[in-house]
Amino acid sequence: MSKAFTKETDNEVEDEPEAPDFLPAGMKNYITPQGLARLKDELQELWTVERPKVVEVVSWAAGNGDRSENGDYIYGKKRLREIDRRVRFLRKRLEIAHVVDSARQTNHDQVFFGATVTYTDGNDVERRVRIVGVDETRGESGGKDEEVKTVSWISPIARALLKAQVGDTLEVRTPNGPEPIEVIEISYGEITAKES
Repeated sequence: MSKAFTKETDNEVEDEPEAPDFLPAGMKNYITPQGLARLKDELQELWTVERPKVVEVVSWAAGNGDRSENGDYIYGKKRLREIDRRVRFLRKRLEIAHVVDSARQTNHDQVFFGATVTYTDGNDVERRVRIVGVDETRGESGGKDEEVKTVSWISPIARALLKAQVGDTLEVRTPNGPEPIEVIEISYGEITAKES
């Protein structure tokens, strides 16, 4: 029978999986201090602001009688499940987070976590990427400096760039095969290493 014709109960079993884990097994969940603050802010907003509002709407809608045709109730219950799933995910991620502050990096001549790297690709197009944690890249633009793209430290480009120095020519694995890139600049906030 179609789910549209079944009555939703208060103790409905969740049929949707947990949020996917984008971190390979056995790897640490490195994150920048800014990324950690964003995750904490999101958790705080969901738990103390959004969830109580949805609970209030669901309580009100439940008191209106027939729940099977009550859109506020049905949508509210669905939204509560989504919020609770995201809260569980965020709490797990925060528990295993390893904060790495790139401002404390002493070796500015090499690419490490938190570095912003300028490189040229095989077509001599200049690109800039900032190497950040897995939880910091999804749906995020470059921020203030739109030309900087955030990439996860486990992405192919970041793996190729890690420990590289200015002037190094590297190969990145792409779907079209290996592509050569050359590191032009490495920066950690205000400190920059450039090609001479």
